[in-house]
Amino acid sequence: MPRDACRTGTRHWQLCLPFVAVRSCPAAPVKLSVVIVNYNVCYFLEQALLSVRKAVEKLGAPAEVFVVDNNSVDGSVAMVRARFPEVILLENKDNPGFSKANNQALRRVCGQYVLLLNPDTVVEEDTFRLCCDFMDAHPEAGGLGVKMLDGQGKFLPESKRGLPTPKVAFFKMFGLAQLFPRSRTFGRYHLGYLDKDETHAVEVLSGAFMLMRQRALDQVGLLDEDYFMYGEDIDLSYRLTRGGWKNYYFPGTRIIHYKGESTRRTSVNYVFVFYRAMVIFARKHFAPGRAGIFSLLINLAIWLRAGAAVARRLLTQAAPVLLDAALIYGGMYFLKVYWENNHKYVPTPYPPQFMLVAVPVYIGVWLTAAYFSGAYDKPVRILRIVRGIFLGTVLISAGSNFFDAWRFSKALIILGGAWAVAALLLRRLLTHFLRHRNFHLQKEEQKNIAIVGSAAESTRVRFLLENAGVRARIMGYVSPLPVAAQEVAPPDLLGELRQLEDIIRIYEVDEVIFCGKDLSASRIMALMVHLPQQRQHPVGYKILPEDSQYIIGSTNKDSPGDYYTLEIALNLFQPQHIRNKRVLDVLTSLLLLLASPLVVWVMVQKVGFLRNCLRVLAGNRTWVGLHHAAGPRRMTQAILSPADAGETTAPLSEATKRRVELLYARDYATSTDLRLLLRCFRWLGQE
Repeated sequence: MPRDACRTGTRHWQLCLPFVAVRSCPAAPVKLSVVIVNYNVCYFLEQALLSVRKAVEKLGAPAEVFVVDNNSVDGSVAMVRARFPEVILLENKDNPGFSKANNQALRRVCGQYVLLLNPDTVVEEDTFRLCCDFMDAHPEAGGLGVKMLDGQGKFLPESKRGLPTPKVAFFKMFGLAQLFPRSRTFGRYHLGYLDKDETHAVEVLSGAFMLMRQRALDQVGLLDEDYFMYGEDIDLSYRLTRGGWKNYYFPGTRIIHYKGESTRRTSVNYVFVFYRAMVIFARKHFAPGRAGIFSLLINLAIWLRAGAAVARRLLTQAAPVLLDAALIYGGMYFLKVYWENNHKYVPTPYPPQFMLVAVPVYIGVWLTAAYFSGAYDKPVRILRIVRGIFLGTVLISAGSNFFDAWRFSKALIILGGAWAVAALLLRRLLTHFLRHRNFHLQKEEQKNIAIVGSAAESTRVRFLLENAGVRARIMGYVSPLPVAAQEVAPPDLLGELRQLEDIIRIYEVDEVIFCGKDLSASRIMALMVHLPQQRQHPVGYKILPEDSQYIIGSTNKDSPGDYYTLEIALNLFQPQHIRNKRVLDVLTSLLLLLASPLVVWVMVQKVGFLRNCLRVLAGNRTWVGLHHAAGPRRMTQAILSPADAGETTAPLSEATKRRVELLYARDYATSTDLRLLLRCFRWLGQE
């Protein structure tokens, strides 16, 4: 039986989903079914559901909301149960992917219309009503997408897309679509030649907000589960149009799409996953001959784009180190010439090997020692630079004693170390001055933050920022309501909402935090769209949802969303601890591999032990980390959890395990990992 045969023109779903209890539809017709798939983005999901709740209230018709959780470990399930009892929650014990998880809910929905919605979105209060009204007025419409904004209020071009035919995909993959976005020939992927403020029939809808007619889904089937992530929305949109339905782009309402739960769009992983999805699409829908050529072109583009992404990332990360190395090398050349001509006992040139081999080795040792000393961490600390270069100088001086053929001059090593300190400081001073127009190198830059909300919510924002350890100057708050002239204004009141543009300019505000309790989502989006156009450099925006502990935002359309929360200031995620943890992983993996002929026999899973050693060495795993709690940033998958060492005859509850891991992250030190490795030594082969 075909995958979706059970879904086409029948309500006998028990045969298709035997492991899920089927919920019968209520007697009253359901206007809208909302389906959200969540994976470890509790903070975004909370905000999305709050906006959905308000939009459902404005819909004026019965609606149902499904959340399918793909085995999250960040408390998402508990949050939904506690805060949103009206939501129908489906819990998976693994992560089956976006398509399968959506289909779980789609087989149970009862609505006339079905909305697939990402958890990292915020909808306007009128979004559902306006969209359903549009679909009612256009019976030929099978699907609908809306105007999407990023976390800075900028229009997201993927709000409207064309079908990725071989020609369209070729123009996108090789950059022609980006060079000529408004061209009818080259810009068909994002339909850049269509006015973003007008309604259009389009070929492809975005899976972030994909509203469909239930009857159309019954006809064409559900999401294709061959797609794990990306491409499934293109596939379903194409099947809708082939089924005789129309897809519409509708700019009459807006949503924010942070992309907080997505892979970084500039990452290598995104390149592979996204373009491989396009290969699946080509093989499925195009003629075999064309699909073969298309697959070849896409795979070529994958490697070209992946190589470019790797090169760009490496260049960005390596640029400061390469600049430091070049400055030190140039200085060492002048020091060598000066020493040869003025202080060398026999005034003869040093051999070419000095500049070709010895000096690069010196630079490598100096910069490596400086790196591990924290010289490249923010904010800049002079002591870290001096400490690192001093240690490197000692190592070079000591090491040169063991190689007579490479022992040139102790004086040049010492002078080179002094110059290395000066070069690193000078480069940082110049970079800092060009960026900030001052020489306060060791002064940590602080954001100027303005809060838009009531006095009570402003106080709550201050509390959250303070407890999250956010370095910021709170300039004050902006009242969303008019302030009576006769009232005595509080000292931290900056003005009214109508004055926000002037307040941002006068106080040089870097970030605005909107309080969701005091402002509607529509009002917030309107402000985000309007304000960036009034400044040369856009202001950052974040939102504090009503009764939430998370302040959520995003810097641009290619960045995942970020947030401030009470649990953000954890030792485990500080740069020096991330670096030290990686060094510990590498050293312990090498040691365990060397000792494997002896220690492998005490392991419970012997093959798994050797495999894990190689995984940790390659950076695909870490020996100890978080399994049950989610931190403020993604980290490498861990083999052991701190909670493993606490297991007793009675298993620990999930809440206890999360608490143990958060304490581990808060007070992290490398010695903690060593203790846990020794305590759980026999289980190093577990998955």
